[in-house]
Amino acid sequence: MKERIHKTLDANEAVAYVAYRLSEVIAIYPITPSSPMGEWSDEWMAARKQNIWGTVPLVAEMQSEGGAAAAVHGALQAGSLATTFTASQGLLLMIPNMYKIAGELTPTVFHIAARSLAAQALSIFGDHSDVMAARATGFAFLCSNSVQEAMDMALIAQAATLKSRIPFVHFFDGFRTSHEECKVEVLSEDDLRSMIDSELIAAHRKRSLSPDHPVLRGTAQNPDVYFQARETVNSYYLACPQIVQDAMDQFAKLTGRKYQIYEYYGAHNADRVLVLMGSGAEAVHEMVDYLNGKGEKVGVLKVRLYRPFDMKRFVEAFPESVKSIAVLDRTKEPGSAGEPLYLDVVNAFQEAMTNGWGKVKKIPKIVGGRYGLSSKEFSPAMVKAAFENLSGERPKNHFTIGIHDDVTHTSLPYDPHFSIEPDNVIRALFYGLGSDGTVGANKNSIKIIGENTNNYVQGYFVYDSKKAGAVTVSHLRFGPKPIHSTYLITEANFIGCHQPFFLERFDMLQHAVPGGTFLVNTPYGPEDAWAHFPKEIQKQIVDKKLKLYVIDAYQVAHESGMGRRINTVMQVCFFAISGVLPKDEAIAAIKDSIQKTYGKKGEEIVQMNLDAVDHTLAHLHEVKVPNRVDSKIEMLRAVPEEADEFVQGVLAEIVAGRGDELPVSALPCDGTYPTGTSKWEKRNIGLEIPVWDPGVCIQCGKCAMVCPHGVIRIKVYDQKHLQGAPSTFKSRETTDLEWKGLKYTIQVAPEDCTGCGICVDICPAKNKSQTKLKAINMNPQEPLRVEERKNWDFFLKIPEMDRRKIKVNSIRQQQVQEPLFEFSSACPGCGETPYIKLLTQLFGDRAVVANATGCSSIYGGNLPMMPWTKNKEGRGPAWSNSLFEDNAEFGFGMRLSIDQQREFARELLKKFPSEVGTDLVDQILNANQKDESDIHEQRERVAILKQKLSKLNTSEARMLRELADYLVKKSVWIVGGDGWAYDIGFGGLDHVLASGRNVNILVLDTEVYSNTGGQMSKST
Repeated sequence: MKERIHKTLDANEAVAYVAYRLSEVIAIYPITPSSPMGEWSDEWMAARKQNIWGTVPLVAEMQSEGGAAAAVHGALQAGSLATTFTASQGLLLMIPNMYKIAGELTPTVFHIAARSLAAQALSIFGDHSDVMAARATGFAFLCSNSVQEAMDMALIAQAATLKSRIPFVHFFDGFRTSHEECKVEVLSEDDLRSMIDSELIAAHRKRSLSPDHPVLRGTAQNPDVYFQARETVNSYYLACPQIVQDAMDQFAKLTGRKYQIYEYYGAHNADRVLVLMGSGAEAVHEMVDYLNGKGEKVGVLKVRLYRPFDMKRFVEAFPESVKSIAVLDRTKEPGSAGEPLYLDVVNAFQEAMTNGWGKVKKIPKIVGGRYGLSSKEFSPAMVKAAFENLSGERPKNHFTIGIHDDVTHTSLPYDPHFSIEPDNVIRALFYGLGSDGTVGANKNSIKIIGENTNNYVQGYFVYDSKKAGAVTVSHLRFGPKPIHSTYLITEANFIGCHQPFFLERFDMLQHAVPGGTFLVNTPYGPEDAWAHFPKEIQKQIVDKKLKLYVIDAYQVAHESGMGRRINTVMQVCFFAISGVLPKDEAIAAIKDSIQKTYGKKGEEIVQMNLDAVDHTLAHLHEVKVPNRVDSKIEMLRAVPEEADEFVQGVLAEIVAGRGDELPVSALPCDGTYPTGTSKWEKRNIGLEIPVWDPGVCIQCGKCAMVCPHGVIRIKVYDQKHLQGAPSTFKSRETTDLEWKGLKYTIQVAPEDCTGCGICVDICPAKNKSQTKLKAINMNPQEPLRVEERKNWDFFLKIPEMDRRKIKVNSIRQQQVQEPLFEFSSACPGCGETPYIKLLTQLFGDRAVVANATGCSSIYGGNLPMMPWTKNKEGRGPAWSNSLFEDNAEFGFGMRLSIDQQREFARELLKKFPSEVGTDLVDQILNANQKDESDIHEQRERVAILKQKLSKLNTSEARMLRELADYLVKKSVWIVGGDGWAYDIGFGGLDHVLASGRNVNILVLDTEVYSNTGGQMSKST
């Protein structure tokens, strides 16, 4: 037999590898976590890679997921082999076309990285909500449990769809499988050709629409025939399960990997069985081995073909001995009698007893449970709890596992400390910062080990939905046997801390096994590092007898010309310490990987990385661990003590990484959260922060204007407000003649700054005595943190300037306005957020925001902390996110509603001239509301109106009081997913506010503005 090639890759690449080679047309639209499948296809097309028939597939990016499905539908009707990739709401947008494709019996495979649907909130993480919402379309549904299966089932699905004529959804768990790096046996192109019947392709082409053999398809049918026509497809669906099994059997002969559409694994005499599909089945598989090894009798039934659901084959797959079954669904269907797979299983056994199918003579106890929504952890401890539930006389039904439901009490208890991690598997955790290269380096490490040793490998990467600047945790396993552990590592032999400030924020060593290894990137050498560890970290190192290594990775990276990119440095350290590969062999493999990874970027980039490799070992030091805990440093609180009860009790727990432990009762039932909470997080991710030099500053305001995170603030104020200022608080006389005699301060929020340095880049004022310095300069954060924290707190107590005294058309004055968007989780140096911040300074106290899904929804509305905030009067932007695709309509609806309620309030107001006064009514109805003074005066009038209305006890007076605030004009912003924004109907304002990279900010009243080719144009 031909030698098989093994590669380390994730499921997205594995699936794209097959789908690209078996397609002629691929219509794509990116959506997380399925985007890499489209990206790989697009890259291969650009490189002119051929499919198995020797031609280059055509890859077209469409305007939406609905457009991608429509394009596939058209390509199929015209006779091509076509596919697409999607997830979540993207799949839902494809549903109308999916009904058509299935109704017309058109073979295709849609590959889905299954993901949560946006409900009370958006989630980019994995479960089966999307595929379950599409299960009635008429597509067949084939599920993969692992990276290897994802590659294999992609081929099996294509073979089966051509023969059955039923289109397929091939799905696998988003992130847990789609982004898991794993060593797989790669299918050869010969394998692909062997599975695909050319005669079936010819038959597909013969059914195509062509003027050479014209037909009409897609008629409108009346009640006389529609019902009968729907039943014509029955025989195709009845034949489909056997066709899929035949394809699996043929595949087994080619590769030796055997699959069943319903596959039982476990004891032949099992009395308890779990039923599920997706990556969770791998964790159950592993737990079944463990429990049966302890003398129990349990099993798991893996559902691969979910639609058409072959009830007879399903029931026949169970051992005769089964007494109780738990069906685990990775979705929630509110209001249903049970989740989809559970209901199918109950129905299957009911029909089996009626029709005499299978070996089981009596209907077992069948209960259903929900697990793993939005990639919630599904661990062996939870599997154990599900089996234990089945041991009871009356097992809990409709349960949840992995959460604490203290409202409707659905949850099963479990022991979170239970673990079955095998001793022969090396387990490593790496804590990094988004964009610092940690994840990329670990993906390379996985590939190096997978392709240079006989070890099986697994790499899973836990991302926040924030991007750069958020914590990433890499979970790496290496072992001599296939790895079924589709859950996070809880007992690690090796832990790497890639950011020094993590030591004060995260309990990284809770998962370290005794005798394990701890590697820390720190600016302190082996003699000084111990004193700078918090005492909680010291205690765990001592108690667990950990080996401790330190390196100043930033110094090595800087000296090698790599700036802040420490990935290569930390990768070398891991291989040098862990011994997974001999050191010299590992170094050679890393250098080879550098050539492959960075070769296209030029020799200079390659050489920088090679230099970093060569310099690393000289800077890596083992620390002799003292047998004492003597640190004066405490772990930082998640949020300051002065934060309110909700922030302390809920949001702080999420910040601290304990969100999994929050009970159901702690969370808002409708997804509503308070604004202005980002000020409590204090991420401390800036290694350097800007320091203001008052003597050099020309007070232009540019540094504050470009700051992406609102951490540089300006205030102009009376001298008296300096009373009680900290000794290091800086101020000087303002140079603006209109503010003569007032004091001027630029202050930085030290713990919120990301250290991007854009403020220094933009600063035009140079220090004449030291030409390398400007009016604002970057300095190390840690020595400045305590004093600057005091200065920032004092700065916030200084009153804001009266907005009516500020010229908004002058940057130097306008930047004194308070921003109502601050400390967002946008990437350091983001080019979008300064525009949003500017909008909030100008109009934020009267804004309603319709936000599309994308970057701006993540840095603007990602739990736990919200950067949209409010002023001392309690006014600020009210924000909501609907979907990626509909935010223009969403915002338009807001505008319609506000305008309608404003008009209704005006109509009501005209009915109260005698009660509230004719002059007041006329003033409110005829107010211009063109500038800050106008708005201020209108608010004062409305306050008087509400006071007078409160004394009237009529329904119309109460209604007008409820609507009175709409008499002050509101601003509706439609903020695009990638940062563009525009305003609908801010009264009287008729100029463009700003235009920049990926940003359009338009104000619509009687005129519409757009940005075309960098030139501003106006149309009515």
